[in-house]
Amino acid sequence: MHRLFAELEPSITVIEQNMADRVWYILRSNTFDVAELERLRRQAVPSSGENATAEDAAPQLAEQTANVDTAVNTPVVVESNDDGTIAQELVLEQMKSTLEEEIVETRPSKSLPSLSKRNRAVVRALNPILVTYLEASRDICETDSILFGTALAVCRIIGAKLSTAGRANGESSAIPAWRIRIEERIAKARALIGRLICFRSGNAGPRIVRTVRMAFAGTNVSLCQPDMMQKLTEYIDDLKQRIAAWGKRIRRYTERSTRFNQNRLFQTDQKRLYKSLERPMVGGTGPAPNQADTVAFWRSLWSEPVNHTGQCMGQ
Repeated sequence: MHRLFAELEPSITVIEQNMADRVWYILRSNTFDVAELERLRRQAVPSSGENATAEDAAPQLAEQTANVDTAVNTPVVVESNDDGTIAQELVLEQMKSTLEEEIVETRPSKSLPSLSKRNRAVVRALNPILVTYLEASRDICETDSILFGTALAVCRIIGAKLSTAGRANGESSAIPAWRIRIEERIAKARALIGRLICFRSGNAGPRIVRTVRMAFAGTNVSLCQPDMMQKLTEYIDDLKQRIAAWGKRIRRYTERSTRFNQNRLFQTDQKRLYKSLERPMVGGTGPAPNQADTVAFWRSLWSEPVNHTGQCMGQ
């Protein structure tokens, strides 16, 4: 594609990476529908053939134009007695077209290093070395390993930072980013609740007092107010309610993920699913707790109840 564009528009200088990025963006953003892309492709192919005829281009360009016509338009009928060779060429062209489409569609959306003169020189120096290894490759898995190792070598030479944790072990982190953020919020809120409870219990250490001041920063609450303990209790209860809401969101996601995995496992390996369901549950095997102890436990979690006056209820 880059060679064809350079022959059609010699006055415009476009690198291969830039053209590949533009093609990828057009396909991803659905700027043109399938019919429009087909029409543009058919318009581009005859024009390239006319330019090649007018300028007496090399036979390689004529062969490339014929291959593009074969892949895009209806199959070209070739008069030959060797039907097996013709069928094999058509299959190869179809495989090439499918490969190009898959490369564009499944290209990873990662930030690429800038194509400076030094980086281009490194790539040009490694290209002849890479040919030797690709010619000795026996299957597509080995080719994939060679290309990936070459990319890592280029990044290492030019000093680009690239994380290979997911590629090394073949697995990526299954924990979503939002869950990690919520777990961090819960940990910070629990630490804050602990220090606020210490302050309410009478611990007036410098770090505890500084934490309380930071917690009530931006409000009209002062440590010298007579109702400071009541404000502190309300703030602790608010933090506990936030922790409960965050935990409920994580539990909902965990339950949904468990159901999804079980349904998928039921479609693929029912025996394995039944074995996982037959495993004994870890919790809930002991005797039921006393009702009074349960009520006292939950009341202690929510601190002291807040008494609402009639005036407040009337407002």
